[in-house]
Formats: sequence, structure tokens, C-alpha cells
Amino acid sequence: MLHSGSVESSENARGSGKARQEPSPTLVNLALQGGGSHGAFTWGVLDRLLDERGLWLDGISGTSAGAMNAAVMLSGLERGGRADAKASLEAFWRAVADAAMLSPLQRGPLDVMLGRWSLDSSPAYLLFDLAARLWSPYVLNPRGSNPLTKLLAEHVEFERLAASPIKLFVTATQVHTGRGRVFSNAELSPEVLLASACLPTMFHAVEIDGEEYWDGGFAGNPTITPLIRHCQSQDTILVQINPIERKRPVRNAQAIHNRINEISFNAPLLKELRMMALLRQVADPGHSEGRQWAEMRIHRIGTDLIEDLSASSKMLAEWSFLCLLRDKGRDAADAFLAVHRSDLGQRSTLDLDVLLQGV
Repeated sequence: MLHSGSVESSENARGSGKARQEPSPTLVNLALQGGGSHGAFTWGVLDRLLDERGLWLDGISGTSAGAMNAAVMLSGLERGGRADAKASLEAFWRAVADAAMLSPLQRGPLDVMLGRWSLDSSPAYLLFDLAARLWSPYVLNPRGSNPLTKLLAEHVEFERLAASPIKLFVTATQVHTGRGRVFSNAELSPEVLLASACLPTMFHAVEIDGEEYWDGGFAGNPTITPLIRHCQSQDTILVQINPIERKRPVRNAQAIHNRINEISFNAPLLKELRMMALLRQVADPGHSEGRQWAEMRIHRIGTDLIEDLSASSKMLAEWSFLCLLRDKGRDAADAFLAVHRSDLGQRSTLDLDVLLQGV
């Protein structure tokens, strides 16, 4: 995966003295969801896509962990190309795991014994979950400390993001208005990434330009609009780590709370996708932006594994768990490319019409 607008030099065909014609690259956008530690799945997807030389990046829209993955990857791309981007992602997630070793949020003995990736039996997690429902982070964490602050400063070179030809869009939610704000390359900073991942029950609101912000998932997880308005590519690959549907009954308190979050965090994305589906059914969408919405080709990379994980696993950052998610992400991206690589640049592979059922 190369920069938008970059050119690979042609190589001379061996023994012929003629320049070998490189196949035309496919320009794509990425839309990366947030979801705590489950963002390691997206790490794996990106790691595999970086191996695909025929794909060039135009724009990336990310929220929360998706925004952090994008910023780390793009920082590495600008510094040293694909290999550096892959190494940067691994170093970032390794640092997340190392920091988590000091956290009291560890799997309980029963979960370890049964091989379950869950904190549901962890006394520290249960106590933390209860406390977060009773007291605000301004009481539980009066200093407003966030372990991600140091990691972002160490693993993201924001000056490289500002100069990159690849457009990066990060969404955060204004606390007072409830509206989303999309920050782009030159506006990005550690505070913007922290704001995009600021769960209001865990962290203090992040202040930027005198305005307080919460997690971007409330407004767009991720936001598709800037990819349509500001990018040339008409292909967007959505990396989804928040299940839209859950087949199993939702009965216990934790499952209900988690499903509420999933529905609210998916709602803005579904609204944008439904808009695309509706505009496609209109013979003449009208103004140029309407046509841009209708013509955007949408693709999806996801996994059923996420649906089988508990909500508490979003806070589980053991290295072996992160590597499991990474490997699932690589496998999912590989399966997508095996089936749909030739569809990129030609047709959508995500059926948006199903989103209109019952609307």
C-alpha cells in the first residue's frame, strides 16, 4: 500500500532491456471503527493490506482505536514506507500490552484456566465497573490521568501526519452540543486522539480550543462523510469491530449495557450507509455531492469472533490476546482480498439495501 499520488519506478525486464509495465494501482479509502482492545483486529487487517502493493491509500477515517491505528500506521508510512508502518503498529500494540501488565484489570483464575478472553470473573474489573456506574471519573480519577497519553507521544509523529498526502480524519464528539467534529491532518495532536477515545465514564472530557470532547463513536464510528467530500477514491473499506447484529439473547446486566453501547456507537455509521443506499435507488441523486454518496463503493472486513467476546474483553490487553486478534484481522483481510480484490474499483461488495429493510 503506497501513498496517494506516489509512483513506483518501472523495472527493466530481465534480459529484454524493456521497461516492465506496472499494473495500475487501486486507490482506496479506509474507515476504521473504535472498540478498545478489539482494535488489535484492525491492526491485523492493516498489517495484511500493507502487503498488497497494488493498493494505494487516498484517505482514512478513524475513531478511537481506529484513529490510533491510522495515526501510528501513517506515521510509519511517512517515516519509512510499508515495512516501517508494519513495525510501528506492532511496537504500539506491544507498548499497550506492556503498560497493561501493571493494570489491576487482569483475567481471573477461572477465565485463565478455561481459556476465556474475558474479565467477567476479575474482581478488579467488577469493582471498577460498579464504581464507574456510581461515580464519575472526576471523582475516581481526580488528576485526569490517561495511560495512552505517553504512548501516543512516543509512537506518533504528528508533524509527519500534517505533511502526509494521505488524508486522515479523526472524529470526536462535542460534549455541549452533541455534534461530531472531524479533525484532519494538520489539526491532529495527542489531545485529538485522546478525545476520539474518551469514554465519559472512564476519562475526563478532553479540552481542545476551549471545547470539551468525548468519544467520537457517539457521532461517527467512523465518519464516512469526509471520505466522500475530500477524497478522490470511490472505494471505501470499512473495518468493523462493533457487531451490528447479535443473535444471542441479551439478558444479564453487563450484556444489556454493552448492547446499548454497540447500538449507540453503530447508529451514526448506519445512518450514513442508509443514506448511500437511498441515493442509489434514486435515478438522479441531484447535486454533485448526492452523486458522490450514491457512487461510493463500500466494502467490509469483519469477523464473527468479536460477537463471541464479552464487553469486558475490550479492556483486556494481554499480548497473547492482542496477537490473537491481530491474526484474525490478517486472516479476515486475506479472505476479503482472495474473494473481492478484483471488485475494488469496480463494484460494492457490501449489500447496503438490507439496511433499508424495515425503514
